[in-house]
Amino acid sequence: MITAREVELRAGARLLLEAATFQVSPGDKIGLVGRNGAGKTTLARVLAGEQLPATGQVTSRGSVGYLPQDTRTGDLDALALDRILSARGLDGLLAGMREAELQMAASDPGRRDAGVRRYGQLEERLSVLGGYAAEAEAASLSASLGLPQQVLRQPLRTLSGGQRRRVELARILFGGSDTLLLDEPTNHLDADSVSWLRDHLRAFRGGLIVISHDASLLGAVVNKVFHLDADRSVLDIYNLGWQAYLEQRETDARRRRRERMNAERQAAALQAQADKMRAKATKARAAQNMAKRAERLLAGVSADRAAERVAKLRFPVPAHCGKTPLTGQALSKSYGSLEVFTDVDVAVDRGARVVVLGLNGAGKTTLLRLLAGIEPPDTGAVVAGHGLRLGYYAQEHETLDVARTVLENMRSAAPDLAEGELRRILGSFLFSGDDVAKPVSVLSGGEKTRLALALLVVSGANVLLLDEPTNNLDPASRAEILSALRTYAGAIVLVTHDEGAVDALHPERVVLLPDGVEDAWSEDLVDLVALA
Repeated sequence: MITAREVELRAGARLLLEAATFQVSPGDKIGLVGRNGAGKTTLARVLAGEQLPATGQVTSRGSVGYLPQDTRTGDLDALALDRILSARGLDGLLAGMREAELQMAASDPGRRDAGVRRYGQLEERLSVLGGYAAEAEAASLSASLGLPQQVLRQPLRTLSGGQRRRVELARILFGGSDTLLLDEPTNHLDADSVSWLRDHLRAFRGGLIVISHDASLLGAVVNKVFHLDADRSVLDIYNLGWQAYLEQRETDARRRRRERMNAERQAAALQAQADKMRAKATKARAAQNMAKRAERLLAGVSADRAAERVAKLRFPVPAHCGKTPLTGQALSKSYGSLEVFTDVDVAVDRGARVVVLGLNGAGKTTLLRLLAGIEPPDTGAVVAGHGLRLGYYAQEHETLDVARTVLENMRSAAPDLAEGELRRILGSFLFSGDDVAKPVSVLSGGEKTRLALALLVVSGANVLLLDEPTNNLDPASRAEILSALRTYAGAIVLVTHDEGAVDALHPERVVLLPDGVEDAWSEDLVDLVALA
């Protein structure tokens, strides 16, 4: 159980949450919602014990499993299965057993005997801890999340971003924590995995807080909703399911508007009367009292909820380029013994619309990284055509320098633009005032997405490589991106699980991985987008 008392959250000088008191008990399935930048991720980090509140106190009884948005953690040389098993401390035992196996094969008898003894000791400890059954349990859970057995035997560094995300989610679920804090758990999951996760969370008996823009997940799982209101810096608590919450929230908004209108009407009448009375010296004190009553009336009601601000995204006017600005010829890529794809050809013509489809691990992100020049191909070549200017949006935001501030990242991307113009563009992406001085490392997933897109806007790119650009975004910001996709005049190569993004793109071509088949787009392929 988690208890929060008078918790205040701040981002620099900006107040995110004021004096919130609540608790998370076993059986509570809480949807934590609010617009991008409201402070949801900050609150999750505080509840997980990874960050301290500005004021107030958070206490927890029992274990807490926290899935952050950025899952690039852990030893990259560790096997995926060991990473999952580490949630119960079993990874060290298995690694020790593998070392003992090597020792047992030694030519020196003393070393070989020591390896046999060590292996026996470790195996006994593993058996006591239910290690072999746990291994089978972890494998079964991973398969439900779309991670096949062969992926579990690979080092983390060889996995795609989607696979890494699934490994971390599997690790948190395998850990058996009393309370789960899941920040956008459906990112990178295909339709089958989302369906399994929905059922798993619905059956979970502990406490749960989930941050998600997936309305179907929230509708199926949550029995309470915490709405973090960015305008009022308040956590509104609804002991209701998702659909009932939506209706009640709108009712509450209408009530606050009525209360505000009534208070303003009464305050205006009192102020008018006070102004008349001030003309008479004998009634000056009474006039002053009336004015104070008017102020108290207005102070006692909530301000009207401001319309939610949305990042104003317009991709750059593309620089002039040749007929085929980007080509990939006979591209192959392997990580160790794992062959991702072989002999893939891609030709991106001026203004083309290309979708890359394939199951998780088929190499979609890898292909974009090769085309972007982030990684070299094992064979083949990436050829830049005349006038190529490339813009790359990475699903894990690797293009952002987390050690620098928001403004410093923009200045690095567009050194020729004046600071005033950089600030103006950042303002259109909802980074204003002190926000531009925030280190990228403290930004939420949605804020990192907005910043990465802002970098594309100043790039002047004529070819955009977009890897899951709608992840972590609220519905209004997602709609803005889809609108920008429709109007951009340059070429786009898109990797996504979002059917709406494909619809907005109006693709002409599709590349199917890992086989590398390139073909004309067909509406028959739409159903594969969410499944891929």
